[in-house]
This record gives sequence, C-alpha cells and structure tokens, in this order.
Amino acid sequence: MTGMTIIVKTVAEWIKGFIIFYGVYIVLLGHLSPGGGFAGGVIIACSFIMMELAFGKDQAAKELSKHGSHLLDEYGALAILFLGLLGYFLPKLPFFSNVLMQKFSFIPFHILSAGSIPLINLAIGLKVSTGLYSVYIYLSHYDPRMQEDE
Repeated sequence: MTGMTIIVKTVAEWIKGFIIFYGVYIVLLGHLSPGGGFAGGVIIACSFIMMELAFGKDQAAKELSKHGSHLLDEYGALAILFLGLLGYFLPKLPFFSNVLMQKFSFIPFHILSAGSIPLINLAIGLKVSTGLYSVYIYLSHYDPRMQEDE
C-alpha cells in the first residue's frame, strides 16, 4: 500500500476540491484584488502535489499524469501567445495590450471589467500550475541510478 495513512488520505481527498476552487478564485479575481494567474496557479499546483504526497505517484498519475501535465502546460503557453498576438494583429493596439478593453466598454470594479486580463490570468494560471507540478514530478521521481550508461 503506497502513500500515507488513511487519515491523511481522507483529509487530502476532502480538501482537494476546496484548494482547487480557491486557486481558481484567486486566478479569476486577480484583476480586482491581490492574486492573479501566478498566485492561483501555485495554489492549484499545491493541491496536485498534496494528492501525490498523500496517495503516492501511481494514484496521483490517474488524476493528472506527467503527459497530461505537459499537454496542459503547452496549452497554457499557446493561450498566452494567442492573446498576445491578438493584440499585435489588431490595428493600432500595442503588443500584449488589453484587447477587449479597447473594443468594448465595461463597468469598473465588476468581474468582467478588465477586458482580456482575466483571460490572460487563466492562461497564466494553467501554465504555472501544470509547470510547477511538472517540476515537482521531475525532481521527486528522478533517480540517477536508472540512467543508462552511454
């Protein structure tokens, strides 16, 4: 049996959803309060790391595998690139500008008041959470004895 005790596993399973929900909350409200994509991404990554510490790497790989983490990391990078290029290709807007804010009028201090900034925060949150989880996987699963002699 891998992982920790049944108490740790039960508590980890109970609070996993709350931690992910709080991380998404920090990502989505980053333009109105302290937080944003990086801070929320770190919180979300911590929930996946907690699950791996509690249940072991085989059980954690069923929720988010190494390949799935890399794939989501690449999607986050592509989303950031797409939003940046959108600002570049629209006329009279500087690179990485707030594209949606320029095109539409929003009510200040509301959830949808920041134009494309929440979309960029979502992309950064995805990139940071999966990137940090990938770094954790590589640092914790690396075994130099498993390398083949060349």
